[in-house]
Amino acid sequence: MRYLGLDLGTKTLGLAISDELGIIATSYKILRHDENYESLIPQVIDIIKEKKIQALVLGLPKNMNNTVGERGEVSLSFQKRLEQETGLPVYMQDERLTTRQAESVLISNDTSRKKRKKVIDSLAATIILQSYLDRREKEE
Repeated sequence: MRYLGLDLGTKTLGLAISDELGIIATSYKILRHDENYESLIPQVIDIIKEKKIQALVLGLPKNMNNTVGERGEVSLSFQKRLEQETGLPVYMQDERLTTRQAESVLISNDTSRKKRKKVIDSLAATIILQSYLDRREKEE
């Protein structure tokens, strides 16, 4: 099963794609938006068709005390719209600290600040998707 991982930010949507077996996540691309999340749906649908995606994994930003705040509510709303428009399941994955993890990886690889800004969201989406795939594998 091929998955599409999504990291919804205030200005970008980071994307990652799994292999056909649903084992390994790879950074794919970043879609830019101006907080008009509806504009992202047709672009995501095009990617779903092109890459033969069968399920989506969307990062759920939670507060450190495990509550869902304003950004989490936005993600949950986006989840519902994606499910309605695509007909595919959209699984939620806790994304606490994924952006920090992504930044640490990029810094340890001596990636310049300018380049980090360009790829951090797709790397965060990769971490979100890989976390989901690993968790799913353990549960099976």
